[in-house]
Amino acid sequence: MEKLGAFIVPTGVGATIGGFAGDASSYARKFAKKSKLIVNPNVVNAGGFSGITENMFYVEGYSLDEFFKGNLKLTPSENNKIGIVFDKAIPDDVLNVHLNTVNAVKCVYGVNIQDYIVTDEEIGVEFNIDESGISTGSVKNPETMLEASKKLLTKGCNAIALVCLFEDPEGDNEDYANGLGTDPVGGVEAVLSHYISKELKVPCAHSPAFRDYQIYPEPVDGKSASEYITPTFLPCILLGLSQAPMLSENGEISIDDLDYLVMPYDALGSTPVFECIKRGIPVYAVKENSTALDISPEKISDKITVVNSYQQLIQEVL
Repeated sequence: MEKLGAFIVPTGVGATIGGFAGDASSYARKFAKKSKLIVNPNVVNAGGFSGITENMFYVEGYSLDEFFKGNLKLTPSENNKIGIVFDKAIPDDVLNVHLNTVNAVKCVYGVNIQDYIVTDEEIGVEFNIDESGISTGSVKNPETMLEASKKLLTKGCNAIALVCLFEDPEGDNEDYANGLGTDPVGGVEAVLSHYISKELKVPCAHSPAFRDYQIYPEPVDGKSASEYITPTFLPCILLGLSQAPMLSENGEISIDDLDYLVMPYDALGSTPVFECIKRGIPVYAVKENSTALDISPEKISDKITVVNSYQQLIQEVL
């Protein structure tokens, strides 16, 4: 029987691999050739591109935690009926760019985008990077986003894409384009998707919208490049949500089916890690992937196996 693994890179913690724009995708795709693979959106989202493959399960962070706790199970699904929630704050010209993107994704990939709704009120997203280098933020009016999501579900949608207006983040981390530091919007994006996932128990992911949709004309680091050559990041989340597993208490795949978990070396203070240790599921900490956190194996458990690189783990362990 084919193994099932989980490859997670937490969002907004400045991971050197997976902390930018789809830069963990090439690693995850290698794992997905060896086994079925649960990934969080942060691993494969890459603006106009996506690292998702048919052997991956695209699961947002809150739902991931519930899966690891044993509260949710996954049921493989494809051609999901996606509903899109657009923030009322998005200007008309920016909205039109996103709607053109939606139509392109439908035409090229056959993704089933069922409908979209503009929220009744502005959602009000704010974000920043704290002193420790972690991306954080707040949402002033999540309720209007929830109401729009509920309306889409009543129209037959079974997965939700969120698009909120973000102000230009460049001043928050000027090194991001150079492949350094923390993605300034990652933390609050997790807040947005966690909220909808918790309330509605459906696959969910977020893509930010910016007022300036011009293509960036200067060379940038490859780890960030996919976000600098497109005016909208919608394609990656639509491709991921299209094949995201359904979530329920009675699904086909449970935490008992998981064979291993792969994490960055010093980002181990999370529910998936603790639950795997408790359940005797192997946890691998990859030394080449460091973060702004400082939660390494010696602070958690001697049951965590340290490997130098993702490639070593693929070749020597799995």
